[in-house]
Amino acid sequence: MGETIIPLADLRYAAELPRIPERVVPPDGLLSDRLGRPLRDLRISVTDRCNFRCSYCMPKEVFDSRYRFLPHDALLTFEEITRVSRLFVEHGVRKLRLTGGEPLLRKGLETLVGMLSALRAPDGEAIDITLTTNGSLLGRKAASLRAAGLRRVTVSLDALDDAVFRRMNDVDFPVADVLRGIDAALAAGLAPLKVNMVVKRGTNDHEIVPLARHVREHYGPSVILRFIEFMDVGATNGWRMDEVLPSADVIDRVNAAFPLEPLEPTAPGETAERWRYRDGRGEVGFISSVTRAFCRDCNRARLSTEGKLFLCLFASRGHDLRALLRGRRDGRPYTDEEVAAAIGLIWSERDDRYSELRGRDAAEPGSGERRIEMHYIGG
Repeated sequence: MGETIIPLADLRYAAELPRIPERVVPPDGLLSDRLGRPLRDLRISVTDRCNFRCSYCMPKEVFDSRYRFLPHDALLTFEEITRVSRLFVEHGVRKLRLTGGEPLLRKGLETLVGMLSALRAPDGEAIDITLTTNGSLLGRKAASLRAAGLRRVTVSLDALDDAVFRRMNDVDFPVADVLRGIDAALAAGLAPLKVNMVVKRGTNDHEIVPLARHVREHYGPSVILRFIEFMDVGATNGWRMDEVLPSADVIDRVNAAFPLEPLEPTAPGETAERWRYRDGRGEVGFISSVTRAFCRDCNRARLSTEGKLFLCLFASRGHDLRALLRGRRDGRPYTDEEVAAAIGLIWSERDDRYSELRGRDAAEPGSGERRIEMHYIGG
């Protein structure tokens, strides 16, 4: 067997070179991990850059003007993203979520959306293509994204009050511009739209009811508001348990203002606990990754902007798929069958369940390795 040539990988996070099994078997869409969890959702970070400096994700004291982001030639090309996405679809993925950083900072993103929207599952069904954004550029991008094939969008909005919102994004960005982006997305047909609010006790929890009221009165069922517990992702956001407001408390606050009733999950592995307003004015969700872990149903994988595959949002080590996408074996590029087989082997050996083990030794990253940061892999 000839020499395997692997290009140098970015070393900011540990990554293993994927192993190709001796017997290469085509994907059958039935792939599952060691805990019986299927692979259904791939979250793709298209950039590690963001124009906000939210304290829970990219605090300004760490991500300042001296911080070195990844060079452009290290990022996966749109063709590489589409190729690897197609292989994940063959393994059973039915949803692709574009994220960042701030994904709308990636030049020509509409081209990628168009390429991904052409993918089909083995049964011919279209793949669900969605995007998560801070909304700052959505007003000027919504129509072109919809025309390219995007169907849904999620907007991060941590406060309705302008002063609070400016403090939280830490770049003095006005909330009105994000609201205009939401209006533009709805006008373009990107609905139902989701709005995510990360709740930090003592920082923006007083904004829970005002934001719920605004979404109910202005958008109704066209927008689904979701409240997310402040998570211990990475090592730079200063996470403390006393700043976590449990979803149970958030539910109580919303229910006291606008009576709620629970809904059944729409699909296995759904992250949000779903409720609806009793008066029919829409739906609201609660994501409780700290107080009510949902690891046992997690069917998501995450691909970093330079091609590292992570099996958990709280992982410290990934798998360098870019090495296969750009590498050579016996003097030839790796085939789709070989890359797909490597992906299948990686997922089949997965046993991650960090949130269920939080606080125990088994949950801590090993060998002094640091967990991935939110901006690098997306939420």
